[in-house]
Amino acid sequence: MDFTFDVFSKTRAFFKKIIEEQSLEDLNKIPKGFNNNIIWNIGHIIVTEQVLIYKLSGLKPTISESLVSAYMKGTKPEKDVTQKDVNEIASLLFSTLQQTEIDYKKGAFKNFKPYTVSTTGNTLNNVEEALQFALFHEGLHFGYVLALLRTI
Repeated sequence: MDFTFDVFSKTRAFFKKIIEEQSLEDLNKIPKGFNNNIIWNIGHIIVTEQVLIYKLSGLKPTISESLVSAYMKGTKPEKDVTQKDVNEIASLLFSTLQQTEIDYKKGAFKNFKPYTVSTTGNTLNNVEEALQFALFHEGLHFGYVLALLRTI
C-alpha cells in the first residue's frame, strides 16, 4: 500500500497548489453548467476518503461531523466558504492522509463493512479496495477541478 499512499500524497499536492494559486472568489465560483465549485470538490475528496475508510470500518472519522455533512456525497455548496474554511480544508489534505496511513499500518481497519459504490457499481470488500477506490475518486474530482479552472 506504500505506492497507493504515495500517489494519494502527490494527488493531494496538486489540490493544495490549486488552493494556493486561486483567489477565494475563484474557489467559491460555480460556473454556469456546474453545480459545485473548486473548494467543494477538494472538501469532498477529504470527506469521501474519511467515510470510505473510517466509517465503513466502524470508526469515527478524524474530521468533524459538520465537515462530513457539508461535503459528503449528495451535497453541493450552500454558501461561499471563508478563508478560514479554505485554510482548514488545505490543512486537512495531508493531516487526514497521514493519520489514515498510520492507522492502516497499525491495522485499525479490521471491521470493514462491504459497500457498493454508485459511481462504478463495484463492491468494496476491505480497506485496501476502499483505499484504491478513494484514490480513483480523487482523480475523478481532480478532473472536475481542472474543468472548473478552465471556466473561471
